[in-house]
Amino acid sequence: MLYEFLFPFAENFQFFNVFKYITFRTGGAILTALIISFILGPFLIKTLRNFQKEGQPIRMDGPSDHIIKKKGTPTMGGILILCASLGSSILWMKLDSQFVWTVLLIMVGFGSVGIIDDWIKLSKNSSSGLNGKIKLSLQILIALPAIMSIIEASPPDILSGLAIPFLKDTFINLGYFFIPFSIFVVVGSSNSVNLTDGLDGLAIVPVMIAASCFALIAYLVGNINFSSYLQLNYVPGVGEIAIVLGALFGAGLGFLWFNAPPAEIFMGDTGSLSLGGVIGISSVATRHELVLVIIGGLFVVETISVILQVGYFKLTGKRIFLMAPLHHHFEKRGWEESTIVIRFWIIAVILALIGLSTLKLR
Repeated sequence: MLYEFLFPFAENFQFFNVFKYITFRTGGAILTALIISFILGPFLIKTLRNFQKEGQPIRMDGPSDHIIKKKGTPTMGGILILCASLGSSILWMKLDSQFVWTVLLIMVGFGSVGIIDDWIKLSKNSSSGLNGKIKLSLQILIALPAIMSIIEASPPDILSGLAIPFLKDTFINLGYFFIPFSIFVVVGSSNSVNLTDGLDGLAIVPVMIAASCFALIAYLVGNINFSSYLQLNYVPGVGEIAIVLGALFGAGLGFLWFNAPPAEIFMGDTGSLSLGGVIGISSVATRHELVLVIIGGLFVVETISVILQVGYFKLTGKRIFLMAPLHHHFEKRGWEESTIVIRFWIIAVILALIGLSTLKLR
């Protein structure tokens, strides 16, 4: 919005020329989202506490100390992240960017599914929310038009292509299979972040790390000079996604202020489903879906731990882990919550660095 209003004055006022730079507007989006979070946070927490007398329902089969430590903490804090990210993105983005509007569609759509899920949990005072099949169906219905929009906005030579990390000039044409594959990436990313969100600050920092990585990737892929030098597939216009991801980073930083142990608020499915979806659709738009598996490796491991636990229990009646997802296994082993969270953050940083190395090692 600021670009449309202020950049036309660049001919007379040279300062306004900075609005054409994605890097400047991304920095502005980060700071704006952070400020919105700080301003809106206390009011939202107070409102949610008044509305949610019992706070987020706690799993009765989870770690026993959660019932004592986390009972009464309000959920649906993802609303804070969504408001800050949306407001900041619209302020700093180019309003004609199809890529950005597509990412925002996923953010709002998946966030709405999360709100419904959290609402059901609160109304039933149960950790069981929206029916799994219904939730998955809604996510697929929202992801489908987003994927079609990405395809429409992409260059003809990479409409349905899959890039392979560490290999240059290797681009697999998936044909019509690209659509279900991309939906799987977006929906899978969303639910993986949802599974990881189980301890104070555990999910939001890896999300911020992934968002910053894909903001860089989007900028490089959307710049013909950098993409040519790094031998990346050039996607005109996709660099604008960096604005949204920057806003998400700033909003996440603001949310972490209130979510740091002991948390004043939880993001709930409202936040986790939305944030995971944004990371997923960004990987599809930049054609770095497989790099997401590396950068978001922490989310992948958490999801695999649940799949293995459920599958093994159905086959043998026994469990591989003391509890799934994986972070609860370490809690059951006696690790302090802060130890688990910080070590998982360190792992997320290491995986992000490995993922970013694929941009050059080709």
